Amino acid sequence: MLKVAVLFGGCSSEYGVSLESAHSVLENIDRDKFEPVPVGITEDGEWFRFKGDIRKIKEDGWCNPDDCVRAFVSPDRTMHGLLEVGQNEIKNIYIDAALPVMHGKFGEDGTIQGLLELAGIPVVGCGVLCSALCMDKDRAHRLANTEGIRVPRSYVLKDKKDVCRCAEYASMLGYPLFVKPVKAGSSFGVSKVTDGKCLNEAVERALLYDDEVIIEENIAGFEVGCAVMGNEDLVTGEIDEIELQSGFFDFAEKYNLISSKIHVPARVSAPKAEEIKETAKVIYKALGCRGFARVDMFLTPLGEIVFNEVNTIPGFTAHSRYPNMMKSVGMEFTQVITSIIDLAVER
Repeated sequence: MLKVAVLFGGCSSEYGVSLESAHSVLENIDRDKFEPVPVGITEDGEWFRFKGDIRKIKEDGWCNPDDCVRAFVSPDRTMHGLLEVGQNEIKNIYIDAALPVMHGKFGEDGTIQGLLELAGIPVVGCGVLCSALCMDKDRAHRLANTEGIRVPRSYVLKDKKDVCRCAEYASMLGYPLFVKPVKAGSSFGVSKVTDGKCLNEAVERALLYDDEVIIEENIAGFEVGCAVMGNEDLVTGEIDEIELQSGFFDFAEKYNLISSKIHVPARVSAPKAEEIKETAKVIYKALGCRGFARVDMFLTPLGEIVFNEVNTIPGFTAHSRYPNMMKSVGMEFTQVITSIIDLAVER
């Protein structure tokens, strides 16, 4: 039986999302094949091995003296695991693989992947470079564009001089447009701007989440997503489609579906669905993805596919988009978890 560290929480604005995903993974992992070792990281950056009822993770009541003992990943490759710090001893816990279920900064941006790779522990999902690239919307777009994939026109504000020119950049792109942190997830800090009056406020909001801001053209049409799994040989789930009544797919809509709907499979023709899947595979490979990722794109009224972003650790509850897309091709959530762990160990 393989011991798999399931890492959750972290110093990120997406801490709460991580708790829900981790609870779902721990609830659905095949315990006949894997022994999960839950490792929680607080918002302040404290590391603990969690030994309590997994429902406490979802309720954010996991971090308490009865259920936790301090533990952290040892960078010593000969240890290949965790150091658990008790009152009178330090134990080494051998780990066969680690599944980071951490969204956003310090979880999805290559930092935790770097620590695990330094320790010699197989990482479930994308590696250091890919994670960092996919987190960076500007560089991900530039690299995908070299493969002939259309991306939105955009400008990046990197310093005060650029910020002073944001109105100029916006006028070149035209309204409406989007203002986003270059490196953030779950739509934190993202604004749809319809005129110049709200532009500076949108830039300031984005700067709360990153020190670089991207101003991006609005793409007419709707968003589609594609779940991709694999290292060399890739498989995809059915593509999904986000139907919006108004606005954009912000944090509230993503996790509550207040007025939006997600259709699986997407309401597109079979040839167009196949084209979207193949485009997703091209993007996945161009950015160096492995294990699993969700590739998000736009489909314009003229049927053109435009790259949006790659989520290297997408929402991972049983009702999230990635598992639902895989379920549509006959792969249940437990099987998805097993497959992505097996891909890491085999690699």
